[in-house]
Amino acid sequence: MSKIRVASAAYEVGYLDSRQAWLDKIRSWVEQAAQQGAQVLVFPEYFSMELASLFAAEVYQSLTEQLVQLQNLHEGFVAHFSNLAREFGVLICAGTFPVLLDEGLESERYVNRCYLLMPDGAIDWQDKLQMTRFENEQWGIASGDALRVFETQFGKIAVNICYDSEFPLFARQQVIQGADLILVPSCTDTLAGFHRVQIGCRARALENQCFVVQSPTVGNAEWSPAIDENNGAAGVFAPVAYGFPADGIVAQTPLNEPGWCYADLDLAELARVRSEGQVFNYRDWDGQQRFV
Repeated sequence: MSKIRVASAAYEVGYLDSRQAWLDKIRSWVEQAAQQGAQVLVFPEYFSMELASLFAAEVYQSLTEQLVQLQNLHEGFVAHFSNLAREFGVLICAGTFPVLLDEGLESERYVNRCYLLMPDGAIDWQDKLQMTRFENEQWGIASGDALRVFETQFGKIAVNICYDSEFPLFARQQVIQGADLILVPSCTDTLAGFHRVQIGCRARALENQCFVVQSPTVGNAEWSPAIDENNGAAGVFAPVAYGFPADGIVAQTPLNEPGWCYADLDLAELARVRSEGQVFNYRDWDGQQRFV
């Protein structure tokens, strides 16, 4: 399948009154995108942290305790998205969830995991690889240990989680393995952080001549020390080449405005631009080896 419609969420995090309120909120988002013909839906990094508001204040106001208690909601989080993916026949990139890996009493660690829920019920994931200072120094979220590419009915898809998108070799390895579409769930508290990730997304699309989809959290959650401030805009980015937008921006939502960003992508066009384009960014990586 070469032509697909993607939907990227600028997702407004909030305080939840009940678990049912969250179930209904997510269903509403997915249903809206499916009704618009979207086949691949992308949610943001750490948007799952709004679930911490279901606990007492002493839990959701603690960086440590919220991680512990969220593990009780982990299975239900994955199941809800998996059920929706099957019901609506879509692929859902369910943002990220902090997952405890129980590797023994002396080696427990939390990773920032992005789940991919397939229309046929299959479940896969990519863990974040490059951690920010906040994750490393304050929150205790550890790096994952594998860079992956996923074979789907929509072609080969890869995930770069937020900060990962700022490091060219991650995406490059995934594109070499056949990924034409890179999904970037993000969560940034400052405009500078948002622009760093967006610049990374646009650069990855340019240098690999591929499509990149960014989904951010937006809005404020002052009750949460993890996602208290959120700035961003959802966007879909393409190669900067003939046949694509001159600035590489296929679609984008207004800054900090919640909602879906839709784009119709033709993956076959990537093969064309890589073989007939004005420049050959994808191919010319090999030439750089002469200078290092």
